[in-house]
Amino acid sequence: MARKLAVVMALVMIPFMFGWTQVSSAALGKIKVPDTVKDISRQNTYPNPDMDPEYVQPSPATLELFKTTNYSIENPNLIRLLNESSIQPSKLAIGFRANIYLGNWALNYESKETTVNWEYKQANLNKWDNRGGKDTTELSYEQNEEFTALGGLTTEVYSEEDVKKLMIAKAKQNTGLNLAFKSTIGKGTKQETILRVPAKKLGYLQAFVPAASERGTVMYGEVYLNIQGSEKKLIIKNVTQKGVGAWIPVQDKLTFRYVVSDHPKNEF
Repeated sequence: MARKLAVVMALVMIPFMFGWTQVSSAALGKIKVPDTVKDISRQNTYPNPDMDPEYVQPSPATLELFKTTNYSIENPNLIRLLNESSIQPSKLAIGFRANIYLGNWALNYESKETTVNWEYKQANLNKWDNRGGKDTTELSYEQNEEFTALGGLTTEVYSEEDVKKLMIAKAKQNTGLNLAFKSTIGKGTKQETILRVPAKKLGYLQAFVPAASERGTVMYGEVYLNIQGSEKKLIIKNVTQKGVGAWIPVQDKLTFRYVVSDHPKNEF
């Protein structure tokens, strides 16, 4: 009797309550993934598009412009604009002066804290009622309906799309996880792990989409291209900083929590 009670208690305790995993901005680039988190990239019936961080290689001329300012420029859209600049002052243009306003830009993003919530959004619930059974039965995961977990910024900011690009790049670097602001689990997706539902019990298998919580500071500035004769330089004015946060779901991974109960549960 004691052995049977121990087995039932072990099953009841399987919920695997993982809270948050945190890494600093100086992390080595990867975090430990709990055993209850499973990769479903091959099984997922919905093909999530890859969301690789956008990187634009600065041209030699743009690299020279970077040397003329003390502010770091990471925004790929601004780098692209500088790369495409066709202004080539003539060495004979003595006395020529111009100050061209390129706009107010999100220049860079500094990550302050990256955490992972392994149970960000519940995506599915499988259950089996074995209260009338005499033998142990099996329960496994199968996605009932298509589910999409959406992320996004938690703070209203100027130039939102640019900020999101900067933040997801840093969050991927800090976690080593495949992140995107949208992650979908297709209907009919399965995972091969088999769980046991004892006789006279109910089994509940929850599946959650994890997400990274990224927090830091974005730097803004008004960018000017200054030309004096044959010399070009960047002038950045009215520089400001703003704290910003974001939730960024993890693609093609699910966290599983299994609960065995004597009575039906309504809180799932």
